[in-house]
Amino acid sequence: MHHSSFKKSVLGIVGTLAMAGGLALASVAPANAAGEYKAPRDISWSWEGPFGTFDRAALQRGFQVYKEVCSACHGLKFLKYRNLGDEGGPGFSEAEVKAIAAQYQVMDGPNEDGDMFERPAQPKDTFKYPFENEQLGRLANNGAYPPDLTLMTKARDGGADYLYSLLVGYEDAPADMTMQPGMNYNPYFSGKQIAMAQPIYPDSVSYADGTEATVEQMAKDVTTFLHWAAEPKLEARKSTGFVVVLFLVILAGLLYFTQRKIWSDQH
Repeated sequence: MHHSSFKKSVLGIVGTLAMAGGLALASVAPANAAGEYKAPRDISWSWEGPFGTFDRAALQRGFQVYKEVCSACHGLKFLKYRNLGDEGGPGFSEAEVKAIAAQYQVMDGPNEDGDMFERPAQPKDTFKYPFENEQLGRLANNGAYPPDLTLMTKARDGGADYLYSLLVGYEDAPADMTMQPGMNYNPYFSGKQIAMAQPIYPDSVSYADGTEATVEQMAKDVTTFLHWAAEPKLEARKSTGFVVVLFLVILAGLLYFTQRKIWSDQH
């Protein structure tokens, strides 16, 4: 095989493998939202980039916002309480996770008598859903069923930027716009009319760490928490991807110099 042809083949194979490693680091492409809306703001997030990580303080504050505000209507059905203590997560201790879970009552059973019963939630349980069924959820929200938030930042075009923009984007409707009954104006939502009323206002929560609870701060913190909920293994995935790419680079170098050695010995 010609020297240059062999070199191109090796580099082509390595390039393909490196691309595969890069795709492992990429986020899943979210579905596009339909309808007219304003493009989300471009926000800088700590987890962005190949070496980005979650801000632990922001995750804990974001959980507080979810717990005290969002959980009244929205669930996290793919998350278990024990995940709050997982590596790469908010960093709650085992005792804190148990205490958080125990604040909720969940249905269990049947017992020895064949009856269902309530008990305090345990770390192994999934987050308690705010409504027993969809019908109750719609009755409590003017016919609109609040979506589950576990994968919200992955399910919307714009991801975390979209969710943050939506939370801070509530405004008075323009004078020339006809609003449907029970709807609220938000330029970042598809169609610019959303059934969910503005969820956060200044000082909606009192942060345990003393951070000022502005709308922007709470929106950024809860978006950070919800992005972690959607990608709890993000940091581990990036670490694995970095090792894979580093290995491929070293392998490419070894193959190249081995090929040069073989050809030099033959001439």
